[in-house]
Amino acid sequence: MKTLANLLDGHPSNKTSILIPDGPKLTYQEYAEYVEEISNLFTGYGILKGRTISIVLGNGLDFMITFLAATRAGAIAAPLNPAYTVDEFEFFMSDAESQFVVVGENSAAAVQAASNVGIPVIVSKINESGKLELFSNGTRLTKSVESDLPSENDVALFLHTSGTTSRPKGVPLTHKNLVTSLLNINNSYSLTPNDRAMVVMPLFHVHGLIGVSLSSLFSGGSLVIPSRFSASTFWRDQESSQSTWYSAVPTIHQILLMRADDDNAPKKSFRFIRSCSAALAPSVFSELENRFGAPVLEAYGMTEASHQMSSNLLPPGERNPGTVGIGTGVDIGIMSESGGLLENNQTGEVVIRGENVTLGYHKNPEANAEAFTNGWFRTGDQGVLSSKKILTLTGRLKELINRGGEKISPLEVDAALLNHPAVSEAVSFGVSDEKYGEVVQAAVVLSSDTNEKDIRDFCSNHLADFKIPDRVYLVQELPRTATGKIQRRHVATKFAEK
Repeated sequence: MKTLANLLDGHPSNKTSILIPDGPKLTYQEYAEYVEEISNLFTGYGILKGRTISIVLGNGLDFMITFLAATRAGAIAAPLNPAYTVDEFEFFMSDAESQFVVVGENSAAAVQAASNVGIPVIVSKINESGKLELFSNGTRLTKSVESDLPSENDVALFLHTSGTTSRPKGVPLTHKNLVTSLLNINNSYSLTPNDRAMVVMPLFHVHGLIGVSLSSLFSGGSLVIPSRFSASTFWRDQESSQSTWYSAVPTIHQILLMRADDDNAPKKSFRFIRSCSAALAPSVFSELENRFGAPVLEAYGMTEASHQMSSNLLPPGERNPGTVGIGTGVDIGIMSESGGLLENNQTGEVVIRGENVTLGYHKNPEANAEAFTNGWFRTGDQGVLSSKKILTLTGRLKELINRGGEKISPLEVDAALLNHPAVSEAVSFGVSDEKYGEVVQAAVVLSSDTNEKDIRDFCSNHLADFKIPDRVYLVQELPRTATGKIQRRHVATKFAEK
């Protein structure tokens, strides 16, 4: 397979490709025919190869058809979060230089933004027969022109990083980047046509799109796509679909754990459970394995690497709580501040290289100069490789807390807080301090009664004094991004004492 245009080739035509709970089900043949039809409608509408199409659709059949149709036509798919504001849509559409935007029927903000920046809008609708139709200015698109298929070096996907700066960076990913990543993911988890993945992450993000959906289709497996994650229907959908695995951020795993007994969750149902996009506390790892009877595989991914870079392994391979496993078809090194590669068991910046890695940020030479050193991409994460090449992340370089010269990993503090029996979620962060430069504070969500003093006393049994949070905020919930990730700078802004 060279490009995403070939993603649906070579699988049994009558095999289920996509299953929508309480909705339609498509075979591989039906899915391929839909993709080709919509691709040719895009070309008939006047799509230009190598130009971006913004896609503002929720999880569902229309997204999966539209995405592959856009890339099959040689365009660049740029999925966007449907919950963005008008201002956000304007920035992302303009930065990607979108030639038009595909929206659902309830996308007022995206439509307004497109109008503001002069981008034509195509409305996607699933009709009563379950068939996808496209409309422009109220008129259904019918002109069909056969699309010229892309090559492996053409850009297929355009996303933005959340990053640590106020201005997101555009990340173009080629068909070759994506196909390489899909092969790596399939090899990591021994995915087969017998696997059926439950999609609980948003499809506008690499975790849900590449880590689960496209990788499953690559293997000839099936996708189960609820419109959104719902803990109340998760196990019903799993049982009816016989899903064999799912992948999620730790927040979702924790929600499923907290409700497991009340929801009568089975003691064993999945072949494996995958965690990615945020650090999984060892205590949550153990609870997941014990309660759901499946190996938990924590992985490490980022947009610039077409998602996955490393992962723990299926049995009988090693899986080590608190680590993100070994490189999965990706070279991983640890680099010093001066740009030299460090030996095993030395801490430094995690760097990667491989055919899955972006060739560079969109029109951002300064960011590219900072990101690439001697052919290695600098992730901005701090970590250490063991003698077995197992990677342990110790924090974001810009998130490390420097208390009087002592460098503190917030992940270590998080793990200690989460070991407290009354703490269900925890995020630590650095706060400016006149005496020490920075001190540690934290925000926690409780599952039972306790108080700040008890939590700090508990931490004293697990952390050196200088690592214990000076303040612990007891909160009802933590601020999250649209993909469920918790970003420390947002938590610090909301809760930290000024």
